[in-house]
Amino acid sequence: MTGSASRWTVLHVEDVEDNRELVRLLLEDDGHTVWEAHNGQAALNLLTGALPDVILMDLSLPILDGWEATRRLRNDRRYDAVPIIALTAHAMAGDCERVMSHGFDGYMAKPIDVSQFVDQIRAILVSKA
Repeated sequence: MTGSASRWTVLHVEDVEDNRELVRLLLEDDGHTVWEAHNGQAALNLLTGALPDVILMDLSLPILDGWEATRRLRNDRRYDAVPIIALTAHAMAGDCERVMSHGFDGYMAKPIDVSQFVDQIRAILVSKA
């Protein structure tokens, strides 16, 4: 991670406003900074001058989905050190393995467990450090 071990800058890519708000509140309450994008293209545009410590990426997004946005990020060496965690409603058998095989560093299913959410992100980041 590029930031401190205890505080992160998080890019959350999600098209549903209620989901963005919940994630923002949970992360900000824990002291983290949250950037938001409502689709994959908006996320790529936002990243043209800054690096977050972690990206939470929904998979089913309008305009440019999370699969393609992650593929593009993984093909750009500037983002090699930025963990990308799929935060998705894709929660069927095999989805986690599929996600991980496409360049994601972690997988979290929606709906999220608000009592464990930040700790789940922390555990993924620690495992990738």
